[in-house]
Amino acid sequence: MTSSPTAKVNLLGLDKEALKAFFVSVGEKPYRADQVLKWIHFNGVADFHAMTNISKLLREKLSEIATITVPDIIYEKAASDGTYKWLLKLYDGNCIETVYIPEKTRGTLCISSQVGCILNCDFCSTGKQGFNRNLTTAEIISQLWVAVRKLSQLNGVHDHAVTNVVMMGMGEPLLNFDNVLPALRIMLDDFGYGLSKRRVTVSTAGVVPVMYQLRDAIDVALAVSLHAPNDELRNKIVPLNKKYPLQELMAVCREYFKEDKRRSITMEYVMLAGVNDTPEHARQLIRLLANVRAKMNLIPFNPFPHADYERSDMDTILRFRDILMKAGINTTIRRTRGDDIDAACGQLVGQVKDKTRRHERYLRNANAKQANSSKEKQEVA
Repeated sequence: MTSSPTAKVNLLGLDKEALKAFFVSVGEKPYRADQVLKWIHFNGVADFHAMTNISKLLREKLSEIATITVPDIIYEKAASDGTYKWLLKLYDGNCIETVYIPEKTRGTLCISSQVGCILNCDFCSTGKQGFNRNLTTAEIISQLWVAVRKLSQLNGVHDHAVTNVVMMGMGEPLLNFDNVLPALRIMLDDFGYGLSKRRVTVSTAGVVPVMYQLRDAIDVALAVSLHAPNDELRNKIVPLNKKYPLQELMAVCREYFKEDKRRSITMEYVMLAGVNDTPEHARQLIRLLANVRAKMNLIPFNPFPHADYERSDMDTILRFRDILMKAGINTTIRRTRGDDIDAACGQLVGQVKDKTRRHERYLRNANAKQANSSKEKQEVA
């Protein structure tokens, strides 16, 4: 089933309130929203004629005016550690990647929100692919729909279904807020996927105004892609910082869970050798996070072709962690998962029809560097 533009309404992308409005608009009772939402998401049904607790007349009516359409799976592969990746083809030829990470007590699905990413963070392979467009709500939630269906078919391969969702795939979720928000509501809805608010996480590089909107609109967990302890460094590796510097970002972080003292924000910090991993950087982080309820997640850098960075060695990462822990900051080191199928953090690339021509410029610059390096070696020889 390939998603495509159509006169029919794709009910896959409507949350409960939108479904109620849809049914009222076609002369039906709003309670039909609960029934159809459950059929689509809880039961995974994409055929109106299989929805046996609604009348035959309504089923025929829905078949004429609506659709339940998901992207095609054009590639799927399991990593040696059990991580699973799907490449999903959208109606316009773009492709996005979705990753499932099984663990002993949970199964986490990493979902994309954009085709490519507009932010162009310096250490991220996804950003180097350029940007095409925002995903629709249907395209966002379809990743969960597909994963749940496929995992149920893989008996013996995966022991756990999806218990957690992280909006940490391709793209910046808060730059697609209007489409991400209904998808989050479907994830939490008891007639949808019934996920706990603490098990759905939105990750942002720090789109400060929309962070306030997210806080006021829905109660989910929050992760911030921090990656640097000062503005000078963060301006370089996370360009969004030039618009929303650390002072503004920390202000919203202090306010975000102000009413719930038990909640904290996860700060994501990719460890780049010789760039942001020194003891002084750790001490700067401690000062930066003063009065912010946060836990640190240190992420070993995952390399990609032509990357200008290298991963910090484990001794450096452990030393960094220990400095933070000694200062009272709860700190974990993320285990690298799925790197043998390019499914690790920062490695998702999909197939992006890049409107920005960023990928073209990136490859041109990378090839020029490689040529210069080869020339220098020849001259030395």
